[in-house]
Amino acid sequence: MNSLFKYIVRLADNSLILGHRLAENCSHGPYLEEDISITNTSLDLLGQAEELLIYAAEVEGKGRTADDLAYKRPEIEFYNVQLTEQPNGDFAHMMARQFFMDVYNYYLYTALKESNDSTIAAISAKSLKEVTYHLRRSSEWVIRLGDGTATSKIKMQEAIEDFWRFTAELFEMDKVDEELITEGIAVDLNKIKDLWNERVNTILKRATLTRPEDGYEATGSRKGYHTEYLGYILAEMQYLPRAYPTAKW
Repeated sequence: MNSLFKYIVRLADNSLILGHRLAENCSHGPYLEEDISITNTSLDLLGQAEELLIYAAEVEGKGRTADDLAYKRPEIEFYNVQLTEQPNGDFAHMMARQFFMDVYNYYLYTALKESNDSTIAAISAKSLKEVTYHLRRSSEWVIRLGDGTATSKIKMQEAIEDFWRFTAELFEMDKVDEELITEGIAVDLNKIKDLWNERVNTILKRATLTRPEDGYEATGSRKGYHTEYLGYILAEMQYLPRAYPTAKW
């Protein structure tokens, strides 16, 4: 498989699956303004996914479209990190998952806007404007809940601990990364990891939350391995296009 194609799809799948997860929570926010923020964040992510999948289809050169890549790939051909597919749970869990991904995306797109691939660089620069807001919002919620009431602190700490084992996978690299780093297209995730840890530690400290100990780490998304939850997401997300494959939307 073309390394550039696979790399672009990885980026797209993170946004696509997380965007879908957030869309599930539309109309379930704690109050109107936050409900709108959840929906807008979902739309931002889906927009990023669409631009990346359009480019991926172009790079692949096999006549597939962005819709084909989103709605007609099987689970084993999705490469999103497992964190993005975890259930929404309560509001604290949704914010913890979002926070971890926002910190990652912020530093990833900051680096990728300097990519030697002009399309990736342009999409990253545009996405960074949105991700900067996402990070500010999720960081504020982690602090507000962590340093809030006794109940909100417990819920936020539990959420951080529940999702911690999925964070190490954000920084895994393989031959695809190595090849594209050499070409100045991809980013060395070891550098992103250092920045991620620094920002996460700062926010957790401000939130009076405890950083979990590293232990069992989820892995496998680089090879298309996922938790049970992705299958349910795809069953819902892909149903109509698969049921009516010749329909024009």
